[in-house]
Amino acid sequence: MAIGVGCRRGASTEAIIRLIDQARAGLAPAIGLFTTEDKRGEAGLSEAAERLVVPLVFLSRDALSAMADRIVTPSPAALARFGVPSVAEAAALAAFAGQARLVVPRRAEDGVTVAVAEEIQE
Repeated sequence: MAIGVGCRRGASTEAIIRLIDQARAGLAPAIGLFTTEDKRGEAGLSEAAERLVVPLVFLSRDALSAMADRIVTPSPAALARFGVPSVAEAAALAAFAGQARLVVPRRAEDGVTVAVAEEIQE
């Protein structure tokens, strides 16, 4: 499972972990947290990945934009701020280079968005 994460600047580690835990309940272990390169330096994201013992992977806006036609829950905020239709869903899908399907569409709470994708086995 790949966990896509978006957040407002300064989002707390606790809020990020809480929403991730809710989204991935009962699912296979995560291979990492995936987000936009614009989130480098977000302490809450870095600490969440460290506590969950998974890598934090930053993806380009181009990688996220390439998933535009697969987004289930577009985010007007992500489009306005980053020029991509989604951060969480697009990042989760892009983790597997698009060879994935959403198992948990975007959830939002306390300034955090999370989505979960799994790799499609062919």
